[in-house]
This record gives sequence, C-alpha cells and structure tokens, in this order.
Amino acid sequence: MNNPCLGCGACCAYYRCTFYWREADDETPGGVPVGLTEDATPFRRAMSGTNQNDPRCVALVGEIGVSAHCSIYACRSTTCRAFVPSYFDGQRHEECDKARMKHGLAPLRPEEWTPERDDPKKPRRPRRPRRPRRIRRAA
Repeated sequence: MNNPCLGCGACCAYYRCTFYWREADDETPGGVPVGLTEDATPFRRAMSGTNQNDPRCVALVGEIGVSAHCSIYACRSTTCRAFVPSYFDGQRHEECDKARMKHGLAPLRPEEWTPERDDPKKPRRPRRPRRPRRIRRAA
C-alpha cells in the first residue's frame, strides 16, 4: 500500500508523545530507547522534544512533508502506534489534519491510500499455487 505518512512526519512535530514508563527499554527489552525519553510524571515518560511549546520528536529524521521518518519505528510507543492518519481506515481524523495544516500540508484524501496492486507500472508477482490441505485421520 502506498503510505502518505512516509515523508510526512507532521504528527511527530505537533503532539506531545507520552506513554507508560515501563514501555522504555530499561524496563522492556526492545522497547522505546530510554535515552530518547524524559520523565513527564511519576508514571509517564515523554519522547524528548515533544514536551515543549514547539514540539519535534528526537526520533523524527528528515524534513517534514518531504522525507521524514521515525528512526525508532519498530520500537515506537503505544501512543505512536495508536495514532491513526486520516483515511487510513476510511475515516477522516482531525488530529492528523491539524498536524499537517500546522506544517503547511494539505489534509490527506482517501485516494492517497491506494493499494500498490493498482499501480499499473508495478509488475505483479504470479500467485503461488495453493497446497492441498492435509487431512488427519483419527487413529
């Protein structure tokens, strides 16, 4: 699927990203790198850079709207995982629209989420034949 979020990054430079403190890698192996966080409350951490008047997550790399991406995408917090961009699920999401507009980007449109298989330039892989199911017989 073509993903208009790749290159955007507006949400990472608009909202404060706080999450439960145990999501960090000092408590959860493979979690959010604790060195990129700061304490927000006794039980919450924030991604560094997002807890200020003009937020920008330290994990955001690149230029917003051009070639931005998350440098810790595989181990991002549940807050980041829960953020739903507009029309990803067929619905408009005001949070996404607000973040994009702050950075001079137009709100996403439904047609920006097009499946790759609809791209006429992309060659299709032939389908692999299905294997017959094995039937177990009672002994």
